[in-house]
Amino acid sequence: MTDLPIRRINFRLDESIPFQWLPSHPKFGLMCNAISIIAVAFEKFIVASTRKAMPLITDPAAAEEAESFLRQEAQHANNHRRHVAALVAQYPGLQEVVDEAVASYDDLLRTRPLEWQLAYTADLEATFTPLFKIMLDHEDVLFRPGDERVASLFLWHFCEEVEHRSSALVVFDAVVHNRWYRSRVTKATFSHVMTVYRNILRGFDRHVPETDRRAGYHNISPDGVRREEALTRLPLAGGLRKRFGIAPPSPFAPAGNAEMAALVYRLLRSQVPHHRPAGEPLPAFAADWFAAYDQGLDLSMYYTATAR
Repeated sequence: MTDLPIRRINFRLDESIPFQWLPSHPKFGLMCNAISIIAVAFEKFIVASTRKAMPLITDPAAAEEAESFLRQEAQHANNHRRHVAALVAQYPGLQEVVDEAVASYDDLLRTRPLEWQLAYTADLEATFTPLFKIMLDHEDVLFRPGDERVASLFLWHFCEEVEHRSSALVVFDAVVHNRWYRSRVTKATFSHVMTVYRNILRGFDRHVPETDRRAGYHNISPDGVRREEALTRLPLAGGLRKRFGIAPPSPFAPAGNAEMAALVYRLLRSQVPHHRPAGEPLPAFAADWFAAYDQGLDLSMYYTATAR
């Protein structure tokens, strides 16, 4: 089981934060803004489904893990809610995008059985360590150059997701006792979350001027995000890039092809029945972040607090 401290950090999120907080890599900035909206909706879903599961957990250690997991996720939801509120205050049309995302997860709570809900959470959380590792391994490019207030929010969240990487699976195992069921839910899980993600990106195009977005996903296809990432890595001439609608840099541009291949492998492996997230390689940056927190530094402005 995991020792999960609850870290309450007062992030400086208000209407002065820019929508495009990372102009040097605008598609990564859009991705993180979309993650904030998904966090509000998904973490509400996590709390509701885990609360329903807790009376069914008989193992005291698993019950303790579930409670700590919920408390960390509640902190994530609270701070991302503040981030999203700051964006909506500047672009009121985004409230429609947020409401659609929340409604999509509320529909899962109404229509899917509890074991499916727990499998969904375990499936998605299992991908976070490899996914956030590749982001944190390149934090000098993907976070440091951006607005420090927003960057600090995501650094905190992604480090804590790595920290509680096994929690969702602990809850699932304690209630469902069938890891093959989790793998059977994988396709539906990622079909749903990618639909939510694409709809958010389309919403950004609708409600935020291009001058503020600095990038866009016009007419994004069902497989458009993965397709774009793959095509940007091919040695295509400018004319072909224009024909395919590719506008680099892609969200993961700082990562090399070998790193991306390793990411794909680890994402696939995360969905096999007996995967153990505890054994995943961890980003070195996470250890630095936890050490900085333990020193009592104000990590609402991470780079300022840790400047040497």
